[in-house]
Order: sequence, then structure tokens, then C-alpha cells
Amino acid sequence: MSMPKSLLQHIFTHACNQGELAAIHEFIAPQDASHTERKGESAGHINLTHLIATLRAAFPDLYCTIEDEISADDKVAAHWILRGTHNGLFLGNYPTGRAVVARGIIFARVDNGRIAEEWTLVDQMGILQQLGLIPTSI
Repeated sequence: MSMPKSLLQHIFTHACNQGELAAIHEFIAPQDASHTERKGESAGHINLTHLIATLRAAFPDLYCTIEDEISADDKVAAHWILRGTHNGLFLGNYPTGRAVVARGIIFARVDNGRIAEEWTLVDQMGILQQLGLIPTSI
């Protein structure tokens, strides 16, 4: 798997969609630098494993698709969509049974066939609004 584009597809397919959390070690460098809007999170395998496990527990039918992707040299960027039904505890909130659709983007740097650094943004506000946890007119 030498192309950065196929690397992202493998992460989404195996870790997000199929819940194969052990596969994260294959695709993410142990000390991956994660630059997200969330503060104080650890980097590397632990961060992504915890995030995906939490999402899959809250949204058991979690499914992510890459809508558009581009790569050059050691960089890859993608626009993706997350879909799922809120049937588990999420951010301390009990299941609502509501379906959510959220968009996200990722920009990553690949080193030695693994993601070494990434910047990710997700429409977290949209998720909370769709779940009825915050007003839609803010």
C-alpha cells in the first residue's frame, strides 16, 4: 500500500466501518501527531482507537465514506461523510434512536506507509443538532 489515497481508504474501511481497531496499528504511526479541534487528546494509536471505539459504541451502524480525495507526494486530503444511528451512550447522552449524517475533512502526511501527522475537522455541532441535544438555530 504505497499510495496515500489507498491508505485513507483502508483506515475508513477496516477501522471505522468494520470495527477492526487492531488494524489502526497498521495504518497510523505510533506517535502520530493529531491536530484536531479537540484539546488535550493524546496522539497516535491510543487516540484514534478510543475515538473509533466510542463512536461505534454510540452509533453501532457507523459507516464512513470518502466522497472526494486527492494526494500529492506524501500528503493526502479527503472529504468524508459519517452516517449512523444513535443507539448507544454518546457524550453522556442516552440513545435517541436518531440517524445522523456528518461531514468531515482530513489532511494527512504519510511517512513510511503510515499516517504520521493529520488535521481533522468534523461537523460536531451538526451531530449534536441532529440528535436534538442543542438547538438548530444558534
